[in-house]
Amino acid sequence: MRRSTLVFERGAPAMYSFPHVVTRFDPETRALMRKLPPFAAVRAFEAAARLGSIKKASEELCLTASAVSHQVRALEEYLDTSLFRRAGNRVDLTLTGRAYAGKLTTLLDAFDETSRSVKEVGRKPFRVHCTPGFAARWLVPRLDRLAFGNRVRISVSNGAPSTDFTSNAADVVIQWADQAVSGVVTEPLMRSARYPVASPSFIRSEGLHESGDLCRTTLMHDETMDAWGEWFEAAGIDPPIFPRGPTFPNCELATTAAEQGQGVALAYDAVVRSTLESGALVRLFDTVTMPFVIYSVAYAASRKDDPMVREFSQWIHGEAEAEGTAANAVPVRELSGGRRSR
Repeated sequence: MRRSTLVFERGAPAMYSFPHVVTRFDPETRALMRKLPPFAAVRAFEAAARLGSIKKASEELCLTASAVSHQVRALEEYLDTSLFRRAGNRVDLTLTGRAYAGKLTTLLDAFDETSRSVKEVGRKPFRVHCTPGFAARWLVPRLDRLAFGNRVRISVSNGAPSTDFTSNAADVVIQWADQAVSGVVTEPLMRSARYPVASPSFIRSEGLHESGDLCRTTLMHDETMDAWGEWFEAAGIDPPIFPRGPTFPNCELATTAAEQGQGVALAYDAVVRSTLESGALVRLFDTVTMPFVIYSVAYAASRKDDPMVREFSQWIHGEAEAEGTAANAVPVRELSGGRRSR
């Protein structure tokens, strides 16, 4: 059933009240009113007008000259006006034809550009810039659950990934923390506390049974945001003289060193859960540091309506929520294998 739309003309007497009157055409009504000429005829005329020749238009469109002439005449009949003046084999645009052709060229160029961009969306890679630890321990193992995961191209940064989208060649950045950046949309993704982790073999060899044992063992330090002092304070223990082991550029390298049996690292719960579940690392004790937002999804504000950016954002937030590590979730949980502070 077609929906009718009532429109008041300016100056018409307002004698009655109509509570459901629509004063503008809605999309459905507008579509019913749209009267477009045959596209083949439009295309033939625009090519002939732009190239100034029926013959050249036929070559561009891979049609015969007579077919192009037929399409142009069909458009003239549809519009009920002459677009060309014909003199033998020569054709010249009328004033109406010249104005109409100029508008058609602009419209067809825009149509072509839009169609190409839509087509490229299905082909171009989606570029994500993040830290090595986030990529290896969290993002890569989950990419097969993203609809376009096979098109994701990951680049990593040893330091905090740049959010300068004019130079980082990224569609999305997994930003460290949640600092606001001008011209960038920042969506807090994960909140996490930290706790000590070590390999099973290191725990056995060092005899780590209570939190005080960490004062005599090798600790992996993180020069970006070392939090051992905070952890010992939370555990109610006077910290040892630091450093009691090597210092690494970031927490991922410190965690990897612990995984290799070189000492104890202070790892982020949200990042190492899968590593704990695999048994490569074991959580030590219940004491944790104060949780905070460790990662955010960042992208240029100009791309906030980009369908791929929105889909990626919704997907990655959903993954964090499902795991209980989302920025708005309870920050830390008890995991099997943890040892109580004593």
